[in-house]
Amino acid sequence: MDVAIVSIAEEYIAGYCRCLDDVARERRHLGIVKGLSEDRSRAFVLHNIEQRNPHLVVVDQGRVVGWCDIERRRLEGFTHCGHLGMGLLPDYRRKGLGRQLVETALRLAQEAGIERVELEVYASNTAAVALYERFGFEREGVKKRARFLDGVYDDLLCMARFLPREG
Repeated sequence: MDVAIVSIAEEYIAGYCRCLDDVARERRHLGIVKGLSEDRSRAFVLHNIEQRNPHLVVVDQGRVVGWCDIERRRLEGFTHCGHLGMGLLPDYRRKGLGRQLVETALRLAQEAGIERVELEVYASNTAAVALYERFGFEREGVKKRARFLDGVYDDLLCMARFLPREG
């Protein structure tokens, strides 16, 4: 597979927006069921660029097919924490790209001084849960029946990993 994992830049915002929408419309992996507006996506991406938050995209022949971001918390007392979000289009899953995304994002987060990376994942997304556990994320709690969508309940697992301090 001839794809590149690169830091997000303004040129990828529209593609990121489309990719997010495609994954959201699967109604399985994200907390949203349709993508954000391009304006909201643009604001999020530009904030991540400005704050030097890790935000990566997977690009295949100019098309954004996945992403991983770790947004640093903004509230005083919580800025040592970041929240991880990611997604890949179906044809790009189970090819090692998720592993590469998480590995790179965690390295960048550590370099940026983020010490705690948090995430929430649906219990039904067993592939993602296994990926996060391989990277040392631990389950900190469960929100039982947190989502009711299309007639099905799903638990939400709260997971976190601590990163060593630089220097």
